Amino acid sequence: MNNRILVLYALCTFFVISLITNSMGPIFPALIESYDIGLTLAGLFPFAFFIAYGVMSVPAGMLVEAFGEKRVMLLAFALAASGSALFYLLPTFTVAMVSLFCIGAGMSLLQVAINPLLREAAGAGHFAFFSVLAQLAFGGAATLAPMIYQHIAATSPSGGWIGMYGLFALVAALMLLLTLAVPIKRLELNQSERVGSWQKHKALFADATVRKFFFAIAAYVALEQGIANAIAVFLERYHGLDPVAVGASVVSDFWLYMTLGCLLGLGLLKFIDSQKLLLVFALGALGTFLAAVWGGSQLSVICFPLVGFFISIMWSVIFSLALNSRTEDHGAFAGILCSGIIGGALISPLVGLVTESIGSLQLGLMLLLLPLGFIAWVAASAKPLVRNITFIKTGQASEQGRVS
Repeated sequence: MNNRILVLYALCTFFVISLITNSMGPIFPALIESYDIGLTLAGLFPFAFFIAYGVMSVPAGMLVEAFGEKRVMLLAFALAASGSALFYLLPTFTVAMVSLFCIGAGMSLLQVAINPLLREAAGAGHFAFFSVLAQLAFGGAATLAPMIYQHIAATSPSGGWIGMYGLFALVAALMLLLTLAVPIKRLELNQSERVGSWQKHKALFADATVRKFFFAIAAYVALEQGIANAIAVFLERYHGLDPVAVGASVVSDFWLYMTLGCLLGLGLLKFIDSQKLLLVFALGALGTFLAAVWGGSQLSVICFPLVGFFISIMWSVIFSLALNSRTEDHGAFAGILCSGIIGGALISPLVGLVTESIGSLQLGLMLLLLPLGFIAWVAASAKPLVRNITFIKTGQASEQGRVS
């Protein structure tokens, strides 16, 4: 390992990104109540956050190439701290839109800068291990966020959600100081890792394979955030369950099961082709999602976290299938894929609009079958140039070598 301090710093950064990004779900019912709005307007909160995530992914890569990782990360934490502090001090609806956009932009900058930094700090030989460790830190923070909200809400029931943004401002400010203190050298990227110009991105997006996987990533983020943001509201409306005491706990379990699913998925990918595994998990997500929405209260409490388990591998498998479907321009392609996070911006307002139009959140949530179906189609139709290596393939290759 090249630099233990940088590795620990990178893992802390992944933890903070997740803590801030995945806190919207448990506080969603409180936002609706505080602003006295419907689901459509409430959907503008995640919209403001994830639209910044989406539109900033490609420019973020260009900024990293121009100014280096450290400067971009300082800017990111400054945006997150100022946006969170502004929302905490002036929690009006209009300020919320501006603040959440700033926070989302900061998180996007961090996502782009931190992965190559972790690779350099850990060393190429250890990168896979520490990437998994980073995902565990990410999942741990997402699981912890609803618990933190429960604690803050217990001390201030009428406006506990506002305290979350005070906490985010403090955490981002501390990370800003830590970034100043940590020695971060500018990384040298090889040609395939470079983000490239706008013209390159435009040319890439004209390719059908690139568009297919861009929309697959958008579909995944829409599915993940659409479910996470709906859980507490759904359990309160249909089963009368308290959104803080029960709803936040189920959201926490959703992220916990997703983390556990990632761990199991790592093992399964050594035995099963990634496309087949993606399709199986998509079908599992379909069954548990329908049970959660149309079943009784106990079934909903059990099945919503199980949906998290089944969607756990989708991001990583879609991303790997995408990059393995092209032989060049991986840096620019990865930037386009990350901009697919914009899917998280669109789904909550759409679910809210459908729900308020027909008067049923259950039917509104059926909109999530569209991104889930698209992911299943990608699993069935993808044609990667390189497939994941399994123990079975390795054994077959060894046997063929002995025969020859």
